[in-house]
Amino acid sequence: MKIINLGLQDYTQTWDAMKNFTQARDVNTEDELWTVEHSSVFTQGISSKTEHLLENSNVPIVDTDRGGQITYHGPGQLIVYCLIDLKRLGIGVKKMVSLIEISIMDLLTAHSIESHLKDGAPGVYVDGAKIAALGLKVKNGRTYHGLSLNVDMDLSPFRQINPCGYQGLKVTQLSDLTDNINLDTIANELSQILANHVTRH
Repeated sequence: MKIINLGLQDYTQTWDAMKNFTQARDVNTEDELWTVEHSSVFTQGISSKTEHLLENSNVPIVDTDRGGQITYHGPGQLIVYCLIDLKRLGIGVKKMVSLIEISIMDLLTAHSIESHLKDGAPGVYVDGAKIAALGLKVKNGRTYHGLSLNVDMDLSPFRQINPCGYQGLKVTQLSDLTDNINLDTIANELSQILANHVTRH
């Protein structure tokens, strides 16, 4: 599996690149994980409702084709896009979601942070506060989009929305839970953990 660090990128351009990659790939195309940060943007999934944006904001809003509701992306948040051929691996989307969640929890455990899941609310939580969100799109058995992990960012834009459609949902980040956090290091650690889980599933 190929792991590519894209640095800070515009959301829409990266989304277009994911769609183009997925459209062009064939049965022999190697799976890829893209690690990236985005400039400030709210993204709405296919299940999103307008009432979950609580106030007017100068942050751009993009309607996407991923699963899930509204969330926020910004500098200091790690995104890992999962360009995976599920059909070739012989797994379904629920299994892929589980592998993503397990990978995030393994990363947090490695940093001495206890985390948990919530029934019916995909993502990873620490003491009830959401630290990681996920949303996938599957086309012809192949995924794009992926996960976001709050590392060391300005969390205040989350107050302008119901994160992932949940009113009053608290959010947290790695830098509030442990010391000496570096986003590039976390990107490398998480992408390696996820690649290992996916290839060994």
